[in-house]
Amino acid sequence: MKLLITGATGNIGKATIAALLELKIESKIIAGIRDLEKDSTAFEKSHSLEFQEFDFENVNQFNDYLSGVDVLFLLRPPQISDTKKYFKPLIEAAVQVDIQHIVFLSVQGADKNSIIPHHKIEKMIMGSGINYTFLRPAYFMQNFTTTLRKDIIEKAEVYLPAGNAKFTLVDVNDIGQVGAKILQNPEMHQNKAYDLTNNEKLTFGEMVSQINQVTGQNIIFISPNLLSFFFRKRKERVPTMLIFVMIMLHYFPRFQTTPEISDSVLKISGKKPESFLGFVKRNKEQFK
Repeated sequence: MKLLITGATGNIGKATIAALLELKIESKIIAGIRDLEKDSTAFEKSHSLEFQEFDFENVNQFNDYLSGVDVLFLLRPPQISDTKKYFKPLIEAAVQVDIQHIVFLSVQGADKNSIIPHHKIEKMIMGSGINYTFLRPAYFMQNFTTTLRKDIIEKAEVYLPAGNAKFTLVDVNDIGQVGAKILQNPEMHQNKAYDLTNNEKLTFGEMVSQINQVTGQNIIFISPNLLSFFFRKRKERVPTMLIFVMIMLHYFPRFQTTPEISDSVLKISGKKPESFLGFVKRNKEQFK
């Protein structure tokens, strides 16, 4: 069986490939990367791992990229929101080359939110007739060590319009563990969707408090109004589309019911999901 992992150089792609290699599965693992020479250096060498060019913007190459692949692990690059332009032809190509199963990294609540791209992609996959598994993770803890890290390091603050909304959370490494288990035996997870969370619901104020508890710092959480948030991020030259994504992730939950906690991580991976405090302790140096 040949597995193609798209978005292989991202946090989730790397975590999934690492978990697959730990399982020592017999399947051939193919990391889909944009630059074969540069991006392949991000991975440890393994006889089970191959590299193949995969660029979502090369729509005409989709059939070639997918040829010979049995199972596709599909991640949506954050900069690509035009589902009709990119994902419709990709899924059509998957049908043409006889892909047997698609594991799609969606988001928690995608089944109820028709505005977001993940909802539309799920619908396309279900309509294709290909067997699927949808992974619907909660808020990534790793956002604190990527997107939010600059404000933490330079300003000692987390600046988001999240108010007192409670968020379900998940560690990217737990997503990778679940993804690997499903890719190992996709037939056991045909046409199913799994919410992926840990066992907590926390506000950003509570999360920042835990960071301070571990690091001894005095980081503050500021919840601005939307206009202040938008104009500050534009001043920081954050792309407009990314600002809207940040608003969608952090502002809208204030007016929605907090998603439920799921036990899918434990059931599928066999491992207890990471707590936010455990994540902070493991990444303590990233906050300084």
